[in-house]
Amino acid sequence: MKKLNICIIEDEETLRESLKDDLIDAGYSVGAFENPIKALQYFKKKSCDIIISDIRLPEMNGLELLSKIKSMNPTTYVIMMTAFGSVENAVEAMKMGAYDYITKPFNKEELLLLIDRIKELKSLQNKNKEYQDYFEDKFNFDSFIGKSNFVKELKETLKIISQTNSTILITGETGTGKELVANLIHYNSPRRDKPLIKVSCGILSKEVIESELFGHEKGAFTGADKLRIGRFEKADQGTIYLDDVDDIPLEVQIKLLRVLQEQEIERVGSSIPIKIDVRVIASTKANLKQLIKEGKFREDLYYRLNVLPVNLKPLRERKEDIIPLFNYFLSEFSAGKTFQIDDKVYEILMNYNWPGNVRELKNMAERLSILCYDCKIDPSKLPQEIITNFSTDINLLSDSNKTLNQILEEVEIKLIKNALLQTNYNKAKAAELLGIPPSTLKSKIEKYRIE
Repeated sequence: MKKLNICIIEDEETLRESLKDDLIDAGYSVGAFENPIKALQYFKKKSCDIIISDIRLPEMNGLELLSKIKSMNPTTYVIMMTAFGSVENAVEAMKMGAYDYITKPFNKEELLLLIDRIKELKSLQNKNKEYQDYFEDKFNFDSFIGKSNFVKELKETLKIISQTNSTILITGETGTGKELVANLIHYNSPRRDKPLIKVSCGILSKEVIESELFGHEKGAFTGADKLRIGRFEKADQGTIYLDDVDDIPLEVQIKLLRVLQEQEIERVGSSIPIKIDVRVIASTKANLKQLIKEGKFREDLYYRLNVLPVNLKPLRERKEDIIPLFNYFLSEFSAGKTFQIDDKVYEILMNYNWPGNVRELKNMAERLSILCYDCKIDPSKLPQEIITNFSTDINLLSDSNKTLNQILEEVEIKLIKNALLQTNYNKAKAAELLGIPPSTLKSKIEKYRIE
């Protein structure tokens, strides 16, 4: 932290100069003024981190001076000095925004201790600002990468719902970015300066999840040797993110429903309600409507959670986003390196089904950034499962207008293209991979006009 700039305003010369010397000896940059008018003129040109001012001053009293200081710079810390008989004025000064007061006579250790407290507070505020800037930069809406219409519409939706307090239910397969969406909503909401508490419901056992969510009193059960504050209390004024909400047991779902309805909790072992103000974001990869039919999820809780639904499409249904995502992740892991990427690599990536969605794509990009030390990425560098397991993109039920022969031809074309990509367009090797004679492969390439 830079050297603090402290200003003293005191009309008694002996005290003013003594304080100035003590603070300079303590390592601070110090300015001293007898007249508050001259001090204000100085403040207009140069800011002070801390101002130490007497309450009784010539031409302007300390309370009036404090008001002008706060209007010029609300973040300036002001310590008021007062005689014993003027403590009421000092208390009034604190109501007006002074940090604290100190009663004359005092020794320098008292004042230095007060300044140390301000230094610690400023340090915490600076760190908090750094964290806030980090999260605002990391979780702006552009951090959801993609150029598909789905991504464009999703960003617009998130901008709207982030400004509300309504409960949100995010649905989608594993790896589609549900946690990222929860982060985007919270860090772009009016609650951004308050806690975001995340709970992975799927990894909490039936025995501990109630205590984790709502807390417990000391002695509530065997092993509860002290009071425990639950996740909902910790999230007060902020947001709680319940991942895999479908894993919450039915008996705990009842309590969660009450929290959503009443905005209050009861710790395990207590019947005293505690009011909270928490926004709930839940997510699931399961089909909650099916779980309701099976009696595994409460219907009333579903409708309480599903006020603002956000459904994330799997990567295979938004293929336009595959290449932008791959390039983004590769750049993220590149450590400044520039990679040469064969066009055939992009074709293979576009042809793959991505069962693990964005998470799988990110992991593969990280792997390539490490293993391709020559900075060249060609099909031979790709994982075998990506080359051999690809999507045919054929939905037999929806393609009711296609004949069986048309569907089989589409599959055959994709198999041939995949074999050619895998063998770097060596037709002999491709034929061997497909288990057909080279002449047969040649005729099929000509038949289907495969480039």
